[in-house]
Amino acid sequence: MTLPFWKTKRLQDMSRDEWESVCDGCGKCCLHKLLDEDTDVLFYTSVACRLLDCESCQCSDYTNRKQHVPDCVQLSNENIEEIDWMPSSCAYRLLRDGKDLPNWHPLVTGDPKSTVKAGMSVSGRVISELDAHPDLEKYIVDWPS
Repeated sequence: MTLPFWKTKRLQDMSRDEWESVCDGCGKCCLHKLLDEDTDVLFYTSVACRLLDCESCQCSDYTNRKQHVPDCVQLSNENIEEIDWMPSSCAYRLLRDGKDLPNWHPLVTGDPKSTVKAGMSVSGRVISELDAHPDLEKYIVDWPS
């Protein structure tokens, strides 16, 4: 029996399609985050990027997102080691750290909606930055990490 690619390849060795399929579609990376400059503690908010569909957890213009949101961070082989703000459930972080994908991950289940169905996404829990109060501290949550 052949093992799936994520069990046999390092992130750096994956094809573009394999890399993209590792994303579980949780939407947590699209949340606004606040950094306490005194303590270096990172806080997640329930406010999502304006491009995120808050129900499906899909980017409304994934291909062109950097044009609309210049500070959008695109995970890549070049930055995966240095990005420390990914939530503990992030598939890229799990694989980077030598762990396996969770049983609810779409690559494991074969269902592209399994992350949402398992309650592991931001679906129904966030609002768009377009609808949020400017004071993001009011939206700090602890569930993404």
